[in-house]
This record gives sequence, structure tokens and C-alpha cells, in this order.
Amino acid sequence: MSHTPTDTPDSGRPSVARRTVLGAMAAAAATPGILALSSPASAAPAPQAAALPGGGDLGPNVIVFDPSTAGIQARLDQIFKQQETAQFGTGRYALLFKPGTYNGLNAQLGFYTSIAGLGLSPDDTSINGDVTVDAGWFNGNATQNFWRSAENLALTPVNGTNRWAVAQAAPFRRMHVRGGLNLAPNGYGWASGGYIADSRIDGSVGPYSQQQWYTRDSSVGGWSNAVWNMVFSGVQGAPAQSFPNPPYTTLDTTPVSREKPFLYLNGSEYRVFLPEKRTNARGVTWGSGTPRGTSLPLSQFYVAKPGVTAATLNAALTQGLHLLLTPGIYHLDQPIQVNRAGTVVLGLGYATLIPDNGVTALRTADVDGVRLAGFLIDAGPVNSNTLLEVGPTGASADHSANPTTVQDVFVRIGGAGAGKATTSMVINSRHTIIDHTWVWRADHGTGVGWDTNRADYGIRVNGSDVLATGLFVEHFNKYDVQWFGERGRTIFFQNEKAYDAPNQAAIQNGSIKGYAAYKVADSVTTHEGWGLGSYCYYNVDPTIVQHHGFAAPNKAGVKFHDLLVVSLGGAGQYERVINDTGAPTSGTSTVPSTVVSYP
Repeated sequence: MSHTPTDTPDSGRPSVARRTVLGAMAAAAATPGILALSSPASAAPAPQAAALPGGGDLGPNVIVFDPSTAGIQARLDQIFKQQETAQFGTGRYALLFKPGTYNGLNAQLGFYTSIAGLGLSPDDTSINGDVTVDAGWFNGNATQNFWRSAENLALTPVNGTNRWAVAQAAPFRRMHVRGGLNLAPNGYGWASGGYIADSRIDGSVGPYSQQQWYTRDSSVGGWSNAVWNMVFSGVQGAPAQSFPNPPYTTLDTTPVSREKPFLYLNGSEYRVFLPEKRTNARGVTWGSGTPRGTSLPLSQFYVAKPGVTAATLNAALTQGLHLLLTPGIYHLDQPIQVNRAGTVVLGLGYATLIPDNGVTALRTADVDGVRLAGFLIDAGPVNSNTLLEVGPTGASADHSANPTTVQDVFVRIGGAGAGKATTSMVINSRHTIIDHTWVWRADHGTGVGWDTNRADYGIRVNGSDVLATGLFVEHFNKYDVQWFGERGRTIFFQNEKAYDAPNQAAIQNGSIKGYAAYKVADSVTTHEGWGLGSYCYYNVDPTIVQHHGFAAPNKAGVKFHDLLVVSLGGAGQYERVINDTGAPTSGTSTVPSTVVSYP
């Protein structure tokens, strides 16, 4: 991800942007108002002689503050100084704030830094101050502000508006902003985010130069403008449907959602809250008091530290524990294998899994209710056939009552060093919810080149009834997304084709010019997508032509709403939007070609 400017100011607004190169479960008392988790499948067996311990210290890179902590601002500044430009560095941090009120803070977030409150509600932890992401480190260009997050806090911004100028892999979850939210960097430079969920912004959201954005199950006081692709589902106060002018795609509700698990304090005890599934969701989960869901004590988690072996992680899972991955980098010589229904694998501070010797980083069995959340998978130098597999090949069980969720799980091939993977993420289990992912074959950093960080496919969905909410998949050598399962649905998709294709022949797909960004298999009879965009920037060979961004069978049950393709500055062009439909892009004007409804 990266780019160059194209734009002219519009009616005094900041210029439209584009990117440049850019104990026992039953005995553990449930908190009042929270349903007790009592499934035998989730209960730990009786301890054995060699049993691994649950709970314990969260490690040196989880920094916990309370309102009486001295020097909070100095500590925040120290971590920011270290992480501000460390795009491919090894530092990983989680900044956790105990419930209470904090005054006069400005938490600037750099790479691989997460900030979160430790209350059950965002309003339990109030900061009279800001949680800021800006782009001074990159000359006002926010298109590389990746891998950072804010969760479960209430903010009262100093000047009335909090700045959150992010790009991919930077979720803003379960936040209450008592004021406005500005999604652009200082100076309104280029920006390419982003994702908000389960949040309330009392004032207006100003995306300004953000090219695209997805907001889910939230409440906003207003929304000021749009560039290419702004998508809303279940958002109170969202602008009305109006794609392509302005390019708002608005769904009244989200068909199915289940919020990400989060760490919180019950008195002095750490627990992990597991929000319940919602159907036809709208608005925040926490607005009327205690959220609904279940709660697990930290004693039911193996608290992993960097340096632990995959064998130990798997022994903990076999023993009946869940996994809490503390911040750091984990090398794996075998897959983490999740076999038990209801297992939680939760990362803090962008805990990073690196599969060695071509193994898969993590696999799940075809079981109910697995929750994978909050970690990064970084491909290793030996090609992995897959990096993440949800369910085995041929998985067919019905998980509609209790789906597996994949949330803020990010995948990277190259950038931090040479990496290769044939297919990054494979979803075999039915009813899986992919809720915010960025699957990225790196276009900058180290170990980057057409064959150096070879990765043919981003996401392959084989399971039926899979829902994706917030799908960002970029730069793969062939198809970015392939969908084979029936009744799949995607709400919001953002894509860039691989910049570095050396010539037309390198991307030729039989008789078709280029591989579609999003391909629905010819065998599929029912599929639906809303708010999908694909961009090309063939900077190595700007004469490359991509036939279309989207490919799908022409069947009555296969439907798309609000599609766009755009050539960034004329570096390559699209002939069509979907199949053989939609006007071609042309010239250097970076104007999207759109299709409102297909077929």
C-alpha cells in the first residue's frame, strides 16, 4: 500500500486523496448481569501433575495504568517515540487503563500499539484528552498508518475532536467519543483506512481525505463527506444510501455480528468478556448498561509469552485452556491446533505468529464458537501452503447458532522480511464471520518483489453461509479473494491489485486480462456483496490492462450492490467493473468507474 496525489480541492474542502507508495468455570463467580459460561466443552479438566498453569503475569509489554499512576504521559510518549516510525520493527505494546478518570493525556499511537480500557463499558474508563494517530512521521501521508488499535475507552477530546488518521489494520472498537472524530491527518494529506465498530461518536465524523471506510453497529452524530467508498451497516445516524454520488452504501442492520472478546477487570481479577451473537444488529452493544455475553476468568487462559513453543501452546489447548497471546513475536514450528468448541485465542498488542519451515500458523477443527482475535500472522521465508485455516477441508457442520469469528486477525507476506504463502486464509467452516481483516502481500519494506514475496491467493472461502464484514485484501499475485461457498455475503471490500506485476503476461489469466480482485466461483448459485472497491496501480508497467475488478456467475441469486474500480493516476487501467459490465477507467484522473447494481 502506498501512492501520489491527484486531486483538486472541492468547494473549499480538503483535497480528495489517493494513496502513494505507500479455577473451575462454575466456581468462578460471574459478574452480576453477565450470563455464566457453563458449557462442559469450555470447562478445564481437573489439574494433572504436569498441567500448565492458567492466568498469571501479562508480561513486560502489557503496561497497566490506574488514575494514581505517576508519569503516565511520559511513559506514553516514550513508547510512541520508539514505535512512531517502526513500521517493520519488533516492538509490540498493549497500553491498558484501569477504570477511572484520567485527565490531560494525549496518547499518540505508533506501530503495533494497542490502547484499551479495562472496564465492562467504555464509559468505565474516561480520558479527558485524546488518543491520537497522525502522520507527521510520513510527511502528512497517513496511508501507511497500519497495525494499531483503540478499544473500550471514553474520550473527551481537548479541542472537541479526536484525530484518528489511520490506514488498514487499525480498528477503532467499542469507543465512546464525547465529541467529534477526524479521520484525516493534520493538513488533510492522503489517508486509506479504516474500520469502526460498536462505537458511539457523539459529534460528527469527518473522513475528509479517507478513500474508503467501513463502520458497523455504531452510532454517529453525523458524517461529513465521502471520497470513493463509505459503507455503513447497523449505524444509527449514518447518511442515507446514495452511491455513487456521494458514495454512501448504507444497510440498516448487520445480518449477524458478535463483537470481539476483550480483557477487563472485575475488582482485581482479570477476565475475558465474550459478547453474544446478534442478528439484524444496529447500534452499540453497551449503550444500556451491562453488555450481554459470557465471562471467563484469566485462570482459564494460558498466558503465552514470546519464546514459548507451539508444542506448549497446543498442550495448553489440549488441557482445556484458552490462549492469551501477550505482545511479542512467536515462532512456530508446527500449527497451533484449535480442536475444542468455544476456544478463545486472543492476542494483545499485535502479538505476531511467524510459521517456520512452511507450516500453517493456526488451524481449527470444524467446531462451534471458536473466537480468533487480535493477532498478526507474518509469513516465513519458506513457503506455507496456507497461513490460517478455519475448519478442515470438507467441513460441513452447521454453526449458525454459534459461529466461529475471525476478528482483527491480520496477515502479512513480506515487508518485515522475505515471506511466502500460496493462500493466506482459508475458511472451510460454515457460518464463519470474518469481521475486519487486512490480508496484505507487502508492496514496500524488505523482502518485496514479484517472486520474492510470492503469494498467489489472499482469502479462499470454501464454507457456505460465510459472512465478511470489513474485508481488506491487497496485492496478491493472482486472485485476492476466491469464493466457492454458497450463500456468502460481504459488506465492504477494499482491494488493490499487485503494483509490481512486471508486464501483461505476468497477470494473464487464460484469455482474461488479469485476475479479478474478487472472484465468485462459477458453481455458486447464491452470493451477495455491498460496497466493494478494487484499485490498480501498475507502477512497474503502467500499460497493463486489467479486464475487471470483479468476476461472478450470471445467476439470479448472485447479486452485487455499489461496486467501483479506479486506476490510481493512470498506472494501468480496468476495461470493466464486473464481468463485462461497467465503463472502463481511462486517463490519469483517478475517477472511479461504478456499477450500482449487478446484474
